[in-house]
Amino acid sequence: MKIHHLNCGSVRTIEATYDGPPPAHAVNHCLLVETDADGLVLVETGLGLGDVRDPDATLGADWVTMAEPVLDEEETAVRQIARLGHSPGDVRHVIVTHLDVDHCGGLPDFPDARVHVLAAELEAAVAEAPSFRYRPAHWAHGPHWATYTPEGDDWFGFTSVQPDGLPPEIRLVPLGGHTAGHTGVAVHDGDRWLLHCGDAYYYHRELSADPHPHPVLDLVQTTSEVHHDLRLGTQARLRELVRDHGDQVSVFSAHDPWELDRLRG
Repeated sequence: MKIHHLNCGSVRTIEATYDGPPPAHAVNHCLLVETDADGLVLVETGLGLGDVRDPDATLGADWVTMAEPVLDEEETAVRQIARLGHSPGDVRHVIVTHLDVDHCGGLPDFPDARVHVLAAELEAAVAEAPSFRYRPAHWAHGPHWATYTPEGDDWFGFTSVQPDGLPPEIRLVPLGGHTAGHTGVAVHDGDRWLLHCGDAYYYHRELSADPHPHPVLDLVQTTSEVHHDLRLGTQARLRELVRDHGDQVSVFSAHDPWELDRLRG
């Protein structure tokens, strides 16, 4: 499998909390996975064409004010996939960690794809929308949903779920606390695992042995959590994963620009 790391939606500029990397736009980190037999698999979609063209209607004016998105059509997944020589129909599967606006905004750009999500997340989104975090414009086209409950095989001490129609190198790894049905996505690149943690944490220093939250990003995650203790417990388990299996697993979150740079580099 070939894996591409994409930024599908720059948002507000943030600074690191230590000397070193310069300020950068927070990102919406997506993966495009080229499989041998199952076509293209898109992990997260970031912001879509509809969001760029009419952000207040699809994302919501309050979210736009808070996130300060750049709204560049060339950053959308569908445009980046085209530059790699593919068409939207080549994306046969989309996996979303959750259905917050900045994680599923591109779903309408891939109407034929099968969309994999935890059942609790889809239920919460449909019940609560329209809201600050869930916007029904992103699934008004009627996605081909595939839903799952957090039961399955062990993956480095975490529960993991095998998505239907996808190879064992791609797993759902439920990581609770941020939303009702939040999941990580593990992808094996042939040498090691990548774990896309979605919004289970926001800033790479949160997973250090001596954790340091980011003042801006921490405000976002604490105000959007649905279960405080579960979220903190998930982060503690991710620290243990990095400590005990960092030679086998590369862990990253959805919005940290310095993690994206490292994985691209």
